[in-house]
Amino acid sequence: MTDVAPTDPNGSAPTGQPPVPGFRILAQYVRDLSFENPKAPDSLRIDGRPTIDMGVELNAQGRPDGLFEVDLKLSIKASTEALSVFQVELLYGGLFQISGVAEQDIEPMLLIECPRYLFPYAREIIARATADGGFYPPFMLDPLDFAGIYAARLQQQNQPGGLA
Repeated sequence: MTDVAPTDPNGSAPTGQPPVPGFRILAQYVRDLSFENPKAPDSLRIDGRPTIDMGVELNAQGRPDGLFEVDLKLSIKASTEALSVFQVELLYGGLFQISGVAEQDIEPMLLIECPRYLFPYAREIIARATADGGFYPPFMLDPLDFAGIYAARLQQQNQPGGLA
């Protein structure tokens, strides 16, 4: 026996019960992918490790149909003092259905939990792009702390002159 009431296939609670909090991933997609290896084949034979400059952007927006789009943008530039090794940019998106979540908890769910589920797929796309570009071993992104990114974003917004 379990203490949790069963839900219907749509994820809603039995009649008279509050909805079960959660989200469903309805679709995942590559919105934009760019890979550049401007100094090939010289960039394939570098000595040592290149310097990595990485950027992460998170965006979420509601849709008229009640669903939410979440975009995870990853930008990676690898270079040495002598040359640019590679540059890859990926805008990876997901379509999410959120139910039973309090209004104040929707933004953290969209900018922490949803990207956490998208990240492994985005990581694989970047690894494949760098491998297909001739780099071995392929570039593997370390896991990202989306809660930390969200907290930094809130802190920046709350500072005078921060984001609007």
